[in-house]
Amino acid sequence: MNLPLAYCEESRPLIFLFPGQGSQHVGMAKELAEAYPAARAVFAEADDVLGAAISRICFEGPEALLTDTINAQPALFASSMAALCAIEEEMGFLPRPAYFAGHSMGEYTALAAAGCIGFADGLGLVRERGRLMKEAGAKQPGRMVAVIGLDEGVVSQICAEAAAANSGVAQVANDNCPGQIVISGDESSVATAMSDLEKAGARRVLPLAVSIAAHCPLMEPAASQLKARIEEIEVQAPLAPVIGNTSGLPLDNAAAICQELNAQLTGSVRWTSSMEHAVEAGVETAVEVGPGSVLTGLMRRVQRKTQRVNVSNADEVRRFARQFG
Repeated sequence: MNLPLAYCEESRPLIFLFPGQGSQHVGMAKELAEAYPAARAVFAEADDVLGAAISRICFEGPEALLTDTINAQPALFASSMAALCAIEEEMGFLPRPAYFAGHSMGEYTALAAAGCIGFADGLGLVRERGRLMKEAGAKQPGRMVAVIGLDEGVVSQICAEAAAANSGVAQVANDNCPGQIVISGDESSVATAMSDLEKAGARRVLPLAVSIAAHCPLMEPAASQLKARIEEIEVQAPLAPVIGNTSGLPLDNAAAICQELNAQLTGSVRWTSSMEHAVEAGVETAVEVGPGSVLTGLMRRVQRKTQRVNVSNADEVRRFARQFG
């Protein structure tokens, strides 16, 4: 598959957003693949690149197989790229956004959509990323916990104190939107942090159903091995800046993008500041391309006035085309 896709020359006040792990569901992108040859072609190439029927896992499951980290990441990558290609087929071109961004694993999809990395390279990287994360989680199990109702600064300080008390790891993994934080780390440190967060007045402290402590130093073994794979691929400057997870700032050259990818597995996802930067820079519409509506939901919490659009099925593709064609 040849990337970049056919973007128009004129930039529009849009940001294309790509979901991360957790947005997958059995049946995702099946309707798109039935309605658009371009979407079918994405899955045909994905199956060929991976040497496995990721399309069947997306369309038919079973759920346990789809949610396995090693499958969920390439499945989401392919599904989001299929939605993007369906838009291009429907419109004959793609509106050029002012920015791209993706949440955690979705950052790889954003980079492929922005022409920074090839489709096959991106697909291979997220498959390897999922494998290495699963392997690291098996060797050093950890926890991830959602924290509702506290400021990021308070959560970060409590995590630092809990990590120090246990000689372990606890940190903010995702600053998703005001009042919604996810923390990550080893069992003991996170347990201490959970207790202290409740005492500090968190409305809810909810353990997530994962055994992988993403976006913290427990992922260092995976990050170091993934770095070698990243160095093997060609990375180009993006068609429009990609707002980086770990900095919350636009990345507009290959060196900055490689640095971001190398930092991402162990660094925090600064989604709130990423979206704040986009809005302050003039973005008027957030377009979530791919399964689910997590990211448009977060944008509603960051800036309610920003228009929010989801594109995950044929009806939504056609609606997008009418609005932005």
